[in-house]
Amino acid sequence: MLNRRVVLTVVPLVVAGMALSACGSSKKSSSGGSSTGGSSTAANTGNKPTFTIAYEGPLSGGNAQLGLNMKFAVQLAVNEANAAGDLPFTLKYTDADDQGSPDQSPAAAQKLIDDKSVIAVVGPAFSGATKAAEPKFADASLATVSPSATSPTLADGGWKTFFRVVADDNAQGPADADYATKKLGAKNIFAIDDASAYGQPLEKAFEDQAKSDGATVTHQSVPGTTQCQAGSGNTQQYPGVATTIKNSGADTVFYAGYYCDFALLAKALNAAGFTGKLMSDDGSLDPKYIEQAGQNVAEGTYISCACADISTNSAAQDFLTKFKALAKFDSGTYSPEAFDAANTIISVLKQLGAGATREKVLAALPSVDYKGITKEVKFQSNGNISGTAVYIYQVKGGKITSLGLASTS
Repeated sequence: MLNRRVVLTVVPLVVAGMALSACGSSKKSSSGGSSTGGSSTAANTGNKPTFTIAYEGPLSGGNAQLGLNMKFAVQLAVNEANAAGDLPFTLKYTDADDQGSPDQSPAAAQKLIDDKSVIAVVGPAFSGATKAAEPKFADASLATVSPSATSPTLADGGWKTFFRVVADDNAQGPADADYATKKLGAKNIFAIDDASAYGQPLEKAFEDQAKSDGATVTHQSVPGTTQCQAGSGNTQQYPGVATTIKNSGADTVFYAGYYCDFALLAKALNAAGFTGKLMSDDGSLDPKYIEQAGQNVAEGTYISCACADISTNSAAQDFLTKFKALAKFDSGTYSPEAFDAANTIISVLKQLGAGATREKVLAALPSVDYKGITKEVKFQSNGNISGTAVYIYQVKGGKITSLGLASTS
């Protein structure tokens, strides 16, 4: 998903009450100890070493809700592991706000690298931010497990530190196209990307499959706005784009990008009189899309995600309850995946014990086998998750509702 990737597992049970948290980043954990991660804090933790698990993602800016969805899930995993009382070490949490921006991500990564207690990172969240930061993490042998970055090219970077717990856009884009053409009957599609490292490859994968399915596809790249992300566009661009789309005769619009800009486009399309179907991706899978577009405009929108619907998963109900208690809003897009990413790291730390280091965590992750609340986490040799499930959601009655797997819904 996410270049800034974008969100979450959104389900009818948990999305209705989500609101943007006013909380900022947690204070940085105290550092010290070996340069390979894992500081000794015997005076405070009964001679147990302290390891910090960090989160990097957007915690401010136009798409901050996606980052907050993940931040609190990582915090919850750390809190629960400590509360179990059986660890030979103490865990701490810290984070770094990159606003989902490739420009700010290297500095955020360096902040975490310089904190010598940080032993692994959940994130970065967005694809562009991941691409910009991963060389630094690789140089520091600091493993990263992204809950949401879906650009296919990330697995080709040669970074041994890169792992992700979601399927990439080479799975999502074609699944979206098949759904649009075979399930929704789309014949004339106008496909837009937001010019990001996330949106562009996702749109290309969608477009190629849609054409293979027999649909006519018109493509336009419309840069994300500075209001919503680190883009070069502005809000005045959308009325013109909407008029072009309406005049094209398109029956379906596919938007590859994030909820903030998608909401602006959806409102412009409504004002222009477009009456076709709207479809987007996990970057738009958040109640903030409905809030910003307006319920009447957002109603009926289809949104895909390589994130699971956990509403009927009995093993996940405890997570949903505890997440809301901590975050003060319901679990959202990529919250469960962030929880699984953090717990995957914790499972490795449990195996390594008090002698864990950044290098040892990095060496252990390729062979991990962890049963999470969204899936069984096992990595391929390039850091990709094993498995390619893609789910479809729809805005119904002002709420984001799961329709099930794209292949069967």
